[in-house]
Amino acid sequence: MAWPWIHIAQAAARRGRGAAVGDSLARILRFTGHEVDTEYYVNDSGRQIQLLGQSILHRYQELWGQRSDPLPPECYQGEYVRDLARELLELRGEELQSQPREQAVAECADFGHKRILEQIEGDLRDFGASQDIWFRESSLTQGEGMRRTLDSLREQGLVYEHEGALWFATAQYGDDKDRVLRKSDGELTYFAADIAYHADKFRRGYDRLINVWGADHHGYAPRMHAAVQAMGRSREALQLLLVQMVNLMRDGEYVSMSTRAGEFVTLADVCREVGADAARFIFLSHKSDSHLDFDLDLVKQQSMDNPVYYVQYAHARICSVFKKAGERGYAVDGLESAPLRGLEAKEELDLLRYLDRFPEMLQGAAKTLSPHHLSFYLRDLAGKFHSYYNKYPVLIPDEQECELCRARLALLAGIAQVLRNGLSLLGVRAPETM
Repeated sequence: MAWPWIHIAQAAARRGRGAAVGDSLARILRFTGHEVDTEYYVNDSGRQIQLLGQSILHRYQELWGQRSDPLPPECYQGEYVRDLARELLELRGEELQSQPREQAVAECADFGHKRILEQIEGDLRDFGASQDIWFRESSLTQGEGMRRTLDSLREQGLVYEHEGALWFATAQYGDDKDRVLRKSDGELTYFAADIAYHADKFRRGYDRLINVWGADHHGYAPRMHAAVQAMGRSREALQLLLVQMVNLMRDGEYVSMSTRAGEFVTLADVCREVGADAARFIFLSHKSDSHLDFDLDLVKQQSMDNPVYYVQYAHARICSVFKKAGERGYAVDGLESAPLRGLEAKEELDLLRYLDRFPEMLQGAAKTLSPHHLSFYLRDLAGKFHSYYNKYPVLIPDEQECELCRARLALLAGIAQVLRNGLSLLGVRAPETM
């Protein structure tokens, strides 16, 4: 089935694996002929934002000397909250002290959210995963999107009142039970916002929706597919790409993390330590819904045990061969039309066949939403090249114009081109020297 206009949405940028998966998938889909927009869903309303505001206000009052009681356990405990409160205090002084609590919480939440979003945008930009669209949840809850969605469901007879709450009859579409859209106290559920969000995407004209979500959303899939079907779309119009969290390791030990407690390593932290190239390649080195151990020490090593170095070094090695060829007077022009009949070794024929598989592999990765197929392919290609390079001379002494030499240079040029293309689709550089 052709999908002319694809929408890839994700959130939680600090989960760098999801950012890498979504961005690389968009690159692969575009490369294989699809029109794609990427979008970041900004959670700027609801309970989480309320808790952020309460947490910052508590720390603000603590810094001002107005309170000494501990921060409630449901609030965000991290040091970053204290930093936000300190900055707010420097900007506003005692101004918030004279405001009603509800207004002060709202202003703290707005300030904190803007600062955090600025950091997320910068982190994603540095990671090479900038988004085409930044969509704010508040545009649904404060605009017409939510009302239009609920009215549409009512017109179809798919919602009903029970015990003061508003329910969506998702069981009609294969969910294990009906789901609440609006609680008895009038608060809308996350599910209601998600339905309105997906309805908005279809109204914008997208044919296929791909959500990059954490693996803990596995049980959420049936109700979202039910919602999509209620909008008159097929289940296949929405695909959920689940991404497991990454276990960071340092000195052979797992790095302990807790978002609520503020004990976490951000995407920016990882990039500063190992570089964006290494981070992206490792994040994309396994199927997204499988567990991943990220050894920070290993990816900083310049050794063949480091998969990032292993692939990038293959490209740099070929560039070094061509540099030497130029210095020694070998004919390196017009290699794209050089005859390959001199390539008769088994390893050479294997390499040619493997290069020929590149387009088919990319089509498969696009169809199955599996960018890790590309990282597997590049590691295998690099391995075949390194083995070949160690066994066969390319620059044959005193034979600058020989047919075999030009054929081998042409083979290396092809390998380098595929490595460059593949690494680019992963969002990783192909260095010429290492």
